[in-house]
Amino acid sequence: MRESFRLKETFVWITADEKRYVEVAKNELTQRRNDLERFVRWHPYFLVMLECYQIEEAEVGNDSIPATVRRMIESSEKFGLGPMSAVAGTLAEFAVESMRDAGATYAMVDNGGDVALISDREILVGIYAGESPFSNKIALKIKPSATMVGICTSSGTVGHSISFGHADAATVISNSASLSDAAATALCNSVTDAQSISKAFHAINHVEDVEGALVIYKDTLATWGRIPEIARLNREHHTDSQKSFYIQKTNIKAEEEL
Repeated sequence: MRESFRLKETFVWITADEKRYVEVAKNELTQRRNDLERFVRWHPYFLVMLECYQIEEAEVGNDSIPATVRRMIESSEKFGLGPMSAVAGTLAEFAVESMRDAGATYAMVDNGGDVALISDREILVGIYAGESPFSNKIALKIKPSATMVGICTSSGTVGHSISFGHADAATVISNSASLSDAAATALCNSVTDAQSISKAFHAINHVEDVEGALVIYKDTLATWGRIPEIARLNREHHTDSQKSFYIQKTNIKAEEEL
């Protein structure tokens, strides 16, 4: 089953086999967001900082730093970014962890394109890339995994989130949705034009836990690292113009038609 859930600015899709796991995710999202809101009331710069956020334990006093805040800081600082670059992925990750701990073997939370999941079956995770001809035409084929998989996408042309790049989609795969979210932001920030794509991956390839990534810029798709198989969606609906796709593997010079 798949159900949407909205809590203020947070809007997610929750997928599981049983309703009780969906409710577990809702409760976890509510708790984690409340923890974050309480922290931000006393630390307002946490919301707007675009660089690494440094916090001294003494600043917090007797109040412990919420696990949500710690994870956001830990993920974002690896890329020199502010903690809000990891907020959506972090919330999704906590929700899936709670579903797993409750006994779920199939659990996915999509928080605005930032996906955390565990799965006992093969699934497809689609990628929306705005006006690019790739948009909603391809998906990543994810193999069954009892451990966390984080697949997060950032865009400089879609949505309201702050981005300094122009990628239609920058997607990162790792074993943490929190980490993938921050990495996707860093990758998207580095894509300014078609010529910048191959060098853009340098923004994330120094972090060991990042497994792979892809960038969609107009009619070009570039990949780096180990990414799942890319599947074409709705093939029967493609026009000739929509078939003009190219995948560029950053470790080879040739381009391959999809």
